[in-house]
Amino acid sequence: MRKRSRIQEMRFLLFLVCCWLGCVTLTLGQSASSFRLATFSVDVTIPKGHPCMGGGIAPVKEVADPLYAKGFVLLGGDLPLVLVSFDWCEIRGTSFEKWQQALASAAGTQPERVMIHSTHVHDAPVMDEDAEKILRDMEATGAWKNIPPPAPEAPIQVASVCWPAFNDECIQRVATALREALPQARAVTHIGLGKAEVQQVASNRRYLNPAGRVFYNRMSRSTIPEAQAADVGTIDPWLRTLSFWDVETPVCALHGYAVHPMSAYGKGRVSADFTGRARDMMQQAYPKVLQIYASGCSGNVTAGKWNQGAADSLQVLASRLHTAMEAAWKSTQKHPLQQMQFNLALMPLGARNTLVHTETILRHRLASGVSPFERAEAAMGLAWYERVKRGHRVQVPCADFGPAQLLLLPAEAYVEFQLYAQACRPESFVFTLGYGECGPGYIPIERSWKEQDSNLNDWAWTPPGSEAVMKQAIREALKAP
Repeated sequence: MRKRSRIQEMRFLLFLVCCWLGCVTLTLGQSASSFRLATFSVDVTIPKGHPCMGGGIAPVKEVADPLYAKGFVLLGGDLPLVLVSFDWCEIRGTSFEKWQQALASAAGTQPERVMIHSTHVHDAPVMDEDAEKILRDMEATGAWKNIPPPAPEAPIQVASVCWPAFNDECIQRVATALREALPQARAVTHIGLGKAEVQQVASNRRYLNPAGRVFYNRMSRSTIPEAQAADVGTIDPWLRTLSFWDVETPVCALHGYAVHPMSAYGKGRVSADFTGRARDMMQQAYPKVLQIYASGCSGNVTAGKWNQGAADSLQVLASRLHTAMEAAWKSTQKHPLQQMQFNLALMPLGARNTLVHTETILRHRLASGVSPFERAEAAMGLAWYERVKRGHRVQVPCADFGPAQLLLLPAEAYVEFQLYAQACRPESFVFTLGYGECGPGYIPIERSWKEQDSNLNDWAWTPPGSEAVMKQAIREALKAP
């Protein structure tokens, strides 16, 4: 009897030891898989005289409101994930790679895990030092001096895309802020998912007039009666908000909507425009939660149906977008943050070679274009051609959180690609950002080529057939069937 009792005691002690070991293992497992989030916000306003939109509109004369780089570092997976949203027009080529490499080094991660996004506001810079070098090299040959001036008394203006030294300065500034944010990283236990329909902001560039004829001229501001009367066309009407929470305490909110973020623009007044204003309104309402805004795939989506470019248009559009942000925030549902799987597709987008868009023609425009922007745009196109020659493949990264995916697509992708991404994972919350690596310019769907989309007359350096390549990369990044 005593022997049986001793055996039972030993079994009980063994059970207690196993339970203790199990608790230790569980605790260690929870600690190893827990997530933390570091956030940062840095002023990256361009100085007076800096080109805006790659030289396509007036350079900086004054600052209406500052430009920011706002981002986060998510720690706790196998390697950190970095996302930064810039109030800039675009970041391209070597400039894009330099940003990835510097921020990856600061965060202790791989460059492909640094998701660089631009909101695409136009009173802001296009950072493309490859194109700037092409312009300076051409200038050194003296070819630009042979361009006939637009008027006998008018000197030929020197073309410029960006100031590489300022880009380098900003890289150091943001990398420093990122490093300093890491020790203050907050625990995050949940992600929040919310969305709301935006009223009277977005419309597709493409519309039909009463006779059924197709037009693509509904720009960011429009006074064409038929463009304003036509229906909105193909858009994604939903603003999405992806947020990170420490149990019941929100830490960071990322808002995304597919529309060109321009109201009144082009006169040298630097601004984050109505999307930046809406984000700042949220920041004022929730000062302890970093608010980030990202533009979705909106190469063919503008505010043109609702915006005539009036003086108050920025505030009107900002208020409408802010209303949707508040609604998405209030509708947020939280889910435990249990995973962060990183997927990457590498996409071989080619270079355009259509009737009036060839490398030869671009080189002619570079050397003899009358307007500075004609030469600057040719340089941007040639910079993309050179990357394609080197076998460059565009990164399409995706962070998979389980119930939600954060997908970054390149350049001015058309909104149909965002809608396609959602259709690939209909059971999930797919948050799509456009304007990743911006070197390709517009990335349209095939219908736009067939209908001779007038927007493809410039700023478009990928060939017909790119739709299929894009969709394949989207499926790969999302791990969709």
